[in-house]
Amino acid sequence: MGYKLIACDMDETLLNDQHEISQRNIEVIQKAKEEYGVKFVPATGRSFMSIQRYLKNLHLYDEVGEYILSFNGGALTENKGNRLMQFKGLNFDKMKEIFEYGLTKDVCIRLYTMDKLYVYNISESEAEKIEAKKEAVTIMEENTVDFLKDEPIAKILFQNVDVPYLMSLEPDMEPITDGEVTISYSSNRYMEFNSLGVDKGQGLIDLAKILNIDIKDTIAIGDNYNDVAMLKVAGLSVAAGNALDDVKKICDYTTKADNNEGVVAEIIERFIFNKTQV
Repeated sequence: MGYKLIACDMDETLLNDQHEISQRNIEVIQKAKEEYGVKFVPATGRSFMSIQRYLKNLHLYDEVGEYILSFNGGALTENKGNRLMQFKGLNFDKMKEIFEYGLTKDVCIRLYTMDKLYVYNISESEAEKIEAKKEAVTIMEENTVDFLKDEPIAKILFQNVDVPYLMSLEPDMEPITDGEVTISYSSNRYMEFNSLGVDKGQGLIDLAKILNIDIKDTIAIGDNYNDVAMLKVAGLSVAAGNALDDVKKICDYTTKADNNEGVVAEIIERFIFNKTQV
């Protein structure tokens, strides 16, 4: 088997705790591209616009034939001109229902349009996270989303560092979400809501088909619940050393390295450069 595409989560997988890409990862990813023809595709819950600086680090910025899977699979873009290839957004009325439910709970709310991130009821921990990640956000003062009626909505999420609390909301939300929304969890602080059927796994399947790459020739790397769908469909599933135990259990391989030590470099060196199989 010759792996042709690596789909990799960003936060807590490719990025270290300072929200940067290590030089080791950069060098190995570039070698895999130049010498082995392997595509490296960031697969993130973030927007594609918000990770442009990382593309520059990886020498993938504005490149033809290089891609991003963003919004947990809600969008596929080609890096050249940020060309939108596929977008599966969330219905405005459904987003509004979720937003209004969140107003009654102990959560900070993050709302993503195609190119902007809005935050309501910002928590201290979230403010610190936003500053550390250098995210561009618009703080919402009013508890309404009606001003976004005509904007394409990518997703909405709730934030609380108490993940069991977030998970406890899921059964209560069934009248709103059942049959219409995909729910996932990430970064040990987010409960994410995408349109039904949208996840990183379907995004990887769609991109592989577009590129005429057999899904067996793909590697997926992740650490959290919103990565599970792509880990399940990829030819080789990899958990970062710092991944949740639930994620490690479903993967073919768990790296010795954590996100501060070069998770991606370890995988490329073992399974691309040395042609080692599981």
